[in-house]
Amino acid sequence: MASDTDTATPEPGNIPTGSFTTTLKRLLPRFRRRVSRGGARAESPSLLRRRRSQSRRYSPLTRRILLLNIVPVALLALGAVYLSDYEDELIETELASLTVQGEMVAAGIGEIAVIGGETTVNRMDADAARQLLTRLVRPTGVRARLFGETGDLLGESALLSEAGRIHVAPLPPLEMPAEAPPPRRRMGEEIGDWITRQLSHTNHYPQYVDRPVPTVRDFPEAASALRGFNASAVRLMPDGRLLLSVAVPVLRYKQVLGALILTRDNRAISASLREVRYDMLTIAVCALGITVLLSLYLAGTITQPIVRLARAADEVRLARENRPEIPNLGKRGDEIGDLNDALRSMTDALWQRLNAIESFAADVAHELKNPLTSLRSAIEVAARPGLDADRREKLMAIVIDDINRLNRLISDISDASRLDAELMRGEVKPVDLKSLLDDMVNHYALSAASKAGVEVELRISANPPFAAHGHDGRYGQVVRNVIDNALSFSPRGTRLVIELTREPRNGPFVITIDDEGPGIPEDNLESIFRRFYSERPAEHFGQNSGLGLSICRQIMETYGGMITASNRRSADNRVIGARFTLRIPASDQK
Repeated sequence: MASDTDTATPEPGNIPTGSFTTTLKRLLPRFRRRVSRGGARAESPSLLRRRRSQSRRYSPLTRRILLLNIVPVALLALGAVYLSDYEDELIETELASLTVQGEMVAAGIGEIAVIGGETTVNRMDADAARQLLTRLVRPTGVRARLFGETGDLLGESALLSEAGRIHVAPLPPLEMPAEAPPPRRRMGEEIGDWITRQLSHTNHYPQYVDRPVPTVRDFPEAASALRGFNASAVRLMPDGRLLLSVAVPVLRYKQVLGALILTRDNRAISASLREVRYDMLTIAVCALGITVLLSLYLAGTITQPIVRLARAADEVRLARENRPEIPNLGKRGDEIGDLNDALRSMTDALWQRLNAIESFAADVAHELKNPLTSLRSAIEVAARPGLDADRREKLMAIVIDDINRLNRLISDISDASRLDAELMRGEVKPVDLKSLLDDMVNHYALSAASKAGVEVELRISANPPFAAHGHDGRYGQVVRNVIDNALSFSPRGTRLVIELTREPRNGPFVITIDDEGPGIPEDNLESIFRRFYSERPAEHFGQNSGLGLSICRQIMETYGGMITASNRRSADNRVIGARFTLRIPASDQK
């Protein structure tokens, strides 16, 4: 019932070098893989399916879903690492804070550590300025330098006395032994600092050189402050940290008496960036984990049903005798459920078609065998020598009848085999049933009266419009087959009545065709619509193939209609003829 078609692939040894196939192998890896796997024999579909499942270790669709869902989270993680704009804002904020602090300290020095008055020349008291500078700046952790108006260094917060130039350095805690090594930094901090150094755009900052005796030339911002303007600068220290410096003028009665420089490294900024990065990376990792889990769940809900459907389709394709079942996923209520319903419907239709083809082939063989057997017997007898002329003439008449019967049978079989395809390709449009029946009755009124001696009458009991859903040619074929069948059973001098009605509430149209023949056996009211069923009077033997009514039912069911057969009875329950009923959907019902 099902067959496998293997496609042979060329052997690798038979592919010439420099040929089009070799070029195609270089350009298309898939083609190269297919050719290399071809081997000396063609692969069966089952072998291809097994190799396909083995080669796909991971689902490509799952990988795509994971990639598409992970990319936004990865971008979030990259954004958490690369915070240069946020770092610039923190630097600007720190410089602004140092500027405010410097202005406050400079104002204190200008008020207290200055000798002179409003009408005299003012000069800065170096000793008082150094003492005041130490008291005001040292608690804040900022390093301060004070330059005079001539550019000389007057004081520095990191020195206790100018004479000995003793530098201030913090001592280790008392509980920690002096010989003990300093505590190691956490790995997270080291990684954070390394990432900060890699991503921070500090290369464009100038290098900072800490000289033993600095001058104004070492701090260009101090020169700006001596001219009466606030200035700031950012420098790169040898250990990779940034040094933030702010210079403000020391004024007394709008006279510049010196320049104050406040400096601070960016350790606080780095700590803030590290915390922000840690928090954002923690959120990114959590989001990544949730995204991966949800992506795997989503991919599973998509790929697993598709894999099941693909395997079921392969089983259906490779089935020989039994009929594999397509899994029922219609309860999902999504597109995969719709695909499943469509595959199940398609599979049912294919199996019905295959069963119909097998049954049709068996019926055709049986129907062809009978006239062929009769034809062979007649020819064998007619070929005997010494056969008299009258008997040979009768045998030849049998041969001609059998040949005509075969011709009609083959023509009907050909029409029946093409009917499905023609019905599917046929155009559906409104059909005027009254006009169709008028033409049919006018045609049969002459032919039936002259050949069968039967009167054909048309009755219209429905109200217009008479538009039906279907195809006029196919409906005409149905009516002709039923009328021809009725005429073959109608005695001479009887009447054939065709009536067009319609069911209430805009229901379907109903066409009844009544004859006055012997009727139909009750057991055969349904079997007469089977293929090759024929039970006719002796004078009509061999003139029908038994496909007419079967074709009529197929046409009616294609357009959503119905055809049935019944017997007409008199008041005393006596059969007075047969009735065929056609129910045709109206065009407004579609």
